[in-house]
Amino acid sequence: MKKVFYSWKNPFLLLFGIGLSNIGDWIYLIALNLIVLDMTGSPFAVAALYMLKPFATLFTNFWSGTIIDRLNQRNLMVELDMVRAALIFILPSLSSVWLIYSVVFLINMASSVFEPASMTYITKLIPSEKRKRFNSFRSLIDSGGFLIGPALAGVLFMLGTPYMAIYVNALTFLGSGLMTLLLPQLQDSTLNQKNLPNLSFGLFKKDWNGVRLFTRNYPYVMGVYFLFSLMMVMAAALDSLEASFSREVLRLTDAEYGFLVSIAGLGIAIGAVVNTVFAKKTTTSLLIGLGSLFVSIGYIVYAFSSSFDIAALGFVVLSLSLAFANTGFHTFYQENIPVSVMGRVGSIYGLVEAFFIIIATISIGLTAQFLSIQFAVIAGSFIMLLVTGVLCFISLYFDENSDEKMYENETMKVYGK
Repeated sequence: MKKVFYSWKNPFLLLFGIGLSNIGDWIYLIALNLIVLDMTGSPFAVAALYMLKPFATLFTNFWSGTIIDRLNQRNLMVELDMVRAALIFILPSLSSVWLIYSVVFLINMASSVFEPASMTYITKLIPSEKRKRFNSFRSLIDSGGFLIGPALAGVLFMLGTPYMAIYVNALTFLGSGLMTLLLPQLQDSTLNQKNLPNLSFGLFKKDWNGVRLFTRNYPYVMGVYFLFSLMMVMAAALDSLEASFSREVLRLTDAEYGFLVSIAGLGIAIGAVVNTVFAKKTTTSLLIGLGSLFVSIGYIVYAFSSSFDIAALGFVVLSLSLAFANTGFHTFYQENIPVSVMGRVGSIYGLVEAFFIIIATISIGLTAQFLSIQFAVIAGSFIMLLVTGVLCFISLYFDENSDEKMYENETMKVYGK
């Protein structure tokens, strides 16, 4: 037991920090929605908050990978947590909605850098044989945030105001940063900050070319990555119509809609628990392929639903499957993309994903506006089914093992130290 404790001490510290920030994210999101709605009285002003994240990614990710792969990721994660805590702390003092948008944009920029940096650090910290189990626990933590965050936000609203909830959110990021400080720096596999080359367009171009070469040389790996990203793009676009679909098509009350969302969170939690138990007995390709396919099937059930019961069934199917798909994808990503270039690959492809999210969200919104909400959701669900069908075929019938070691040996030639 002592041996197990010490072998999992750092992973559980990391999971605890991730859990804190996930709960804080939900508190922040719900509270900020209410604050902006109270200030403007406009649902469009609230919807604009959701567009800030992909725009922040477009503004950030073309250069952030160059920084991530050349700095100490643990220190970078701590600094980003502290920056986000400080920015969130000043939000309640802002009286202009445009100032709020500006600060939220900066927070989203920090989050866009944090995500690929944390993925790189996790891959370095967690041994290969523990990654699938760790990613299962991470899915469980994410689902816990989905359930606990909104509930805690509701309690805070009853005890105080949305502004109080914002302050609590700042404390969760502060706690996450302090927790990350307890983790090892892993400096042996990173470059010393004082040796960081001068940032220039030439350096960025060199890194972009490196990502292009990796994509060309490893089409299977990046094909799976791209198709999974497309699935998440369509999920984001469909989720943007979730509230409208529930109210206008299903005729649900606010309480019924809230219960429907809770069912989705519970489905993710159950899927994550099952996945944690059977993680070692399932292959990564099976988790990605079938998990993603059943996510789209769940969306199709939801799209054709005409009552709460059928919609709930669709939510259960897609949320359960999403827990498996996410675990499989995170494990695949960690096992097939070298840590030496992971920040750059994740950032550049995150940039592409953000662009497609903006296009897909606008397209599905216009379809709902000029045709019908249900037609837009059905069309989007079938596009997702096509994408996940191809992803399932590729995952199950092609070799999932990339020549990572061979690429690692060539990395120094492409990038230099």
